[in-house]
Amino acid sequence: MTPLGRAATLKAAFFNRDSRRVAQSLLGKLLIRKTSRGILAGRIVETEAYLGENDAAAHVAAGKTARNAVLFGPPGYAYVYFIYGNHYCLNVSCMPVGRAGSVLFRALEPVAGIEEMAKARGIDPDEVTGPENISVLKKISSGPGRMTEALGITRNRDNGKILVSGRSDLRIAADGYRVGEIVVTTRIGIVKSAEQPLRYFIAGNPFVSGTKK
Repeated sequence: MTPLGRAATLKAAFFNRDSRRVAQSLLGKLLIRKTSRGILAGRIVETEAYLGENDAAAHVAAGKTARNAVLFGPPGYAYVYFIYGNHYCLNVSCMPVGRAGSVLFRALEPVAGIEEMAKARGIDPDEVTGPENISVLKKISSGPGRMTEALGITRNRDNGKILVSGRSDLRIAADGYRVGEIVVTTRIGIVKSAEQPLRYFIAGNPFVSGTKK
């Protein structure tokens, strides 16, 4: 694996297309947070696509508002929202300016800064420094709320932040990792348009969230 500092930050053009293609292409990429305590990073192993104003489950279904404006472009920007009264979810904007689309990040495989990520999740870092313990590591970033907490992602701090700049403290990068089989299922955790096959994950990866595998 390429050292994280040299992992190539994705360009805006990567996100300037249909969110279904972006959601699949993001698998295996890295979500990297720069902090005063060092680099925190996870490999993206699960995503969901949201299609814009024609998607009843999308936050833009009712049109553009001050709250969801970032989803209408430019592509490659963070859209963060609060859910269930205690979790933040991270999305990235897709499609050309003026056309809404996004990808929700559902799960990461911890790669760097694992002890700091564990602390952020209220997990004893000693539990992740010994022999690999998947059951503990999954608690760090398997699920959209867990992964944002592990990386310190909040709406106030990160909504509208550019994710396609090497100068950003939150960015998406590629290190040459190759994904094998991709599994496609219907989306989970929603009611509207739940039947659409827009959830993608790396086959066999233990950090995938949910039960629909």
